[in-house]
Amino acid sequence: MSNFLDNLKGLFQFIKSKTFLKQIGIAIVSILVFVFVLQWWLGVTTNHNQKIQVPNLHKMSLAEVEQKLTDLNLDFVVIDSANYNPDYPKKSIIEQDPEAGDFVKEKRKIYVTLNPSKYRDVQIPDLNGRTRRQATTHLRSIGFKVGDNVTWVADIGKDVVRGLKYKGQKIEPGTKLPKQTTIDLILGDGNGN
Repeated sequence: MSNFLDNLKGLFQFIKSKTFLKQIGIAIVSILVFVFVLQWWLGVTTNHNQKIQVPNLHKMSLAEVEQKLTDLNLDFVVIDSANYNPDYPKKSIIEQDPEAGDFVKEKRKIYVTLNPSKYRDVQIPDLNGRTRRQATTHLRSIGFKVGDNVTWVADIGKDVVRGLKYKGQKIEPGTKLPKQTTIDLILGDGNGN
């Protein structure tokens, strides 16, 4: 027991000694210098205070986007082309990330989405034998418009689809047409055999 107490006294005397306090002081100063140097180095290598405001790229062509972003020392990546939007010019930017007005650092990539040159083509379904309401709902759900120019044919079924027309010509199921195309119905008149 006395040996333990002697060791404990020796430890307290060492903690009170000038050598120990000098070592603690050196360690604290070293840590502060290290933190200061690290913070300075990170600020220099990550361009800490640099801010470039992202321009509005909407409705610009790819050539215009490339010129504008090169002047600002920014990069861009085309991620996709979305659904055709008739409010934007063909092959122009319709979305961007980060948004216009955000602040970024140099060499940051701006992700842009292009407007396709036309609506995506959709395959015409086989609607023969469906009711007018079913056919209209189905065509609208896949992106077509249903015209008012109905052609009536002699058929036992009233308002039953007997075909589809595009620009006055009968079209077959499986034909591909751009979305938003107007399709007219050929319907039975209910008076046929």
